[in-house]
Amino acid sequence: MDDQASGSPQDARRVPFCYRHPDRETGIHCTRCERPICPECMVDASVGFQCPECVRGGSGSGHAPTASMPRTIAGGTVVADPRLITKILVGICLAVFLAQLSLGDGFTDRFQLIGRAYFPLLGSVEGVTEGQWYRLLTATFLHGSYIHIIFNMLSLWWIGGPLEEALGRARYLALYLVSGLAGSALTYVIAAPNQGSLGASGAVFGLFGATAVLMRRLNYDMRPIIALLVINLIITFGWGNIAWEAHVGGLVAGVVLGYAMVHAPRERRALVQYGACALVLAAVVLMTLLRTAQLT
Repeated sequence: MDDQASGSPQDARRVPFCYRHPDRETGIHCTRCERPICPECMVDASVGFQCPECVRGGSGSGHAPTASMPRTIAGGTVVADPRLITKILVGICLAVFLAQLSLGDGFTDRFQLIGRAYFPLLGSVEGVTEGQWYRLLTATFLHGSYIHIIFNMLSLWWIGGPLEEALGRARYLALYLVSGLAGSALTYVIAAPNQGSLGASGAVFGLFGATAVLMRRLNYDMRPIIALLVINLIITFGWGNIAWEAHVGGLVAGVVLGYAMVHAPRERRALVQYGACALVLAAVVLMTLLRTAQLT
């Protein structure tokens, strides 16, 4: 019986570790150089997986040209600047906030999320119920104060950058936008129709959810992301004047899309990933239609 026991020091020394991440055990080896590689480092090849160095070295003999194209764990293309979309999103939010400061409340009122608002002095009704569906998206780029935008942009940079690197640009952008729309849709359904809402929090919570799924997929320590989520949820429900509906909607969408992104079978990867985005978008449209019918 003693001969079959596992976990001895000799056995532990035989466990291979990723050559780029020495703290990560792995059973996967590069099909070219035989170096051990973890899931984050492995690149799809025509047969098996390759390490980033062998991929950058060219397709080589006996390998299909696509094997020389680095891919992320979700199937996205590895690029020189893996955080470009995050930088652009931060830049857009900052530019829009400057426009809010320069143009005043009139600009914010025109693009924030509001279901149905009646203005007696103007004799007009505005909101999503009046066909202004664009508010579901534009509200995700607006912010109500310096603290609001600083907190969201720091979260977007810290969480979004690594996630974009793991998913690839197109998948990351789809995740961000769809999560933001899901948060807006849930806010539209639950919140009072004349209650204004704005902020990138729904999209950011979508990134939190997808990051948790990714870390689980890579067998990383889940405690940091869980602690961060708990703190943010405590703030969401314990602090006044916060649209918790956007946070919850974005988080749920992020978990669903994140799971589709990192667990999609390789042979049907794009179909599953973008199909999941289409389904969540369909749910957003359905919720919006039903709520509009209720309010009109």
